[in-house]
Amino acid sequence: QARGRRPGLAAGYLAGAVGSAGVIAGAVAGNPVLVFVAMFVYGAGTATNLQARYAGADLAAPAHRARAVSIVLVATTLGGVLGPNLAAPTGDLAHDLGIPYLAGPFLLAGAAYALAALVLTIWLRPDPLLLARTLEDERTGAAETHAGDRPHPVGGGRRSGVLVGTLVMVITQLVMVAIMTMTPVHMHDHGHGAAASGVVIAVHIGAMYLPSPLTGWLVDRYGRLTIATASALVLLAAGIVAAGAPDDSVTALAVALALLGLGWNLGLVAGTAIVTDAVPPATRARTQGLVDVAIAVAGAMGGMASGLVVAGAGYPLLVIGGGVLALAIVPAVVGGRAAARVRVSSRPERRACRPSNRP
Repeated sequence: QARGRRPGLAAGYLAGAVGSAGVIAGAVAGNPVLVFVAMFVYGAGTATNLQARYAGADLAAPAHRARAVSIVLVATTLGGVLGPNLAAPTGDLAHDLGIPYLAGPFLLAGAAYALAALVLTIWLRPDPLLLARTLEDERTGAAETHAGDRPHPVGGGRRSGVLVGTLVMVITQLVMVAIMTMTPVHMHDHGHGAAASGVVIAVHIGAMYLPSPLTGWLVDRYGRLTIATASALVLLAAGIVAAGAPDDSVTALAVALALLGLGWNLGLVAGTAIVTDAVPPATRARTQGLVDVAIAVAGAMGGMASGLVVAGAGYPLLVIGGGVLALAIVPAVVGGRAAARVRVSSRPERRACRPSNRP
């Protein structure tokens, strides 16, 4: 927030590189405590990957903001698809270097994070957040001059936008992680091997990121709240398909996990756009960071609770329950629309200046 996107993102990726080195050192030394601590630091790189989507939206016009977010997200697909396929080659390289085989992927991850930090430090100029803040200050100053320095009651509207966007992303993350975590376990319990589980998860990851350009266009075209509602319905459909999938059908589970990934994608892009629209550049990065902490906590809770639910009630109840929980997005959207109408009616003199896209 204080220094812009460049130092923040670069520091996050550098922390990921340091964490990778720590995992390798812990593996070589046979020190599980060091490995656990290093994995915590390594997680900063993953968090930075998620934060990078906001940088894509800093300078985008409101009518194209979701598409800007989607461009950053779809780039993640490359790593998601190639990463698992590089585990064996990097493991072989680690073995040749005298490093435990399973630590091999961290060699690649550490190098990639370090390279990302270097690239951002050198080439992310001008800093998108600082430039957006400067442009916003100029626009605000000009607007206040023409409007006679009259205050505009936007604080409540901004708060409601942040709450709605956060709720959309928190719920989609919780539902997605809970179902995704237990699906391979469910498949294993019914005789499916690691290869079948890998196919289902690969389809799921592809559905999480590949639709991003289309999702961004839909969000900008039909409105953030409309697509947020669609995310809830798609997640419900994913739960229904997963619950009804025959135990021996990999195809049905793959379809369910594809719907799960798509619902998550719709919610993430729409929620990100809602939050970014609601927060001015002066406080944007701080708010976005807090939102992502809430998303991470929701994911952790979903992962932990999913095992307890499956152990106590079974996989079908978990997936149906997750789909029903996703419907909590709908009343949040209704509240968001009501807040938007109140906000517009309280500023009738500024209606002509509103962006053309719907909320």
